[in-house]
Amino acid sequence: MDLRVAGQELACAAGRFRCAIGRGGFVVDKREGDGGTPVGTFALRRLCYRADRLAMPSTRLEVRAIRPDDGWCDDPASPAYNRPVRLPFAASHEEMWRDDHVYDLVVVLGHNDDPPVPGAGSAIFMHLARADYAPTAGCVALALPDLLQVLAVCGPEATITLGP
Repeated sequence: MDLRVAGQELACAAGRFRCAIGRGGFVVDKREGDGGTPVGTFALRRLCYRADRLAMPSTRLEVRAIRPDDGWCDDPASPAYNRPVRLPFAASHEEMWRDDHVYDLVVVLGHNDDPPVPGAGSAIFMHLARADYAPTAGCVALALPDLLQVLAVCGPEATITLGP
């Protein structure tokens, strides 16, 4: 299964869906904090979801529930850079358990993770879009019903190609 994001549309076997991308547009040389969505083809590593808000989605991806102490390190100086961490965590990080609903569904993309290169971008996810499809910090974001349809056709072989 291949997903393709061009412009502000994701296409796959489940259909075509509006999506948001990073505020910096597509970037070839992804850098931490640039707001760009990295160009390339990436594996879909796993799905994380808020079990207190949603039923487990139908997918063949590896699935795990997000916990209140889940975080993601975005500090290039940390040995845990671009890796999940447990909170509290001393280095800079994102909290995965958020008050808004953006991370109620999070697909971890295989960007800069094998192994992570410090400063080459962290926490590149496919997650839920805000109601106005506001740009992300570099991720791909879809509406809840659309992301559920995409997940239903995804398995461990799935990739996503990001580009203009």
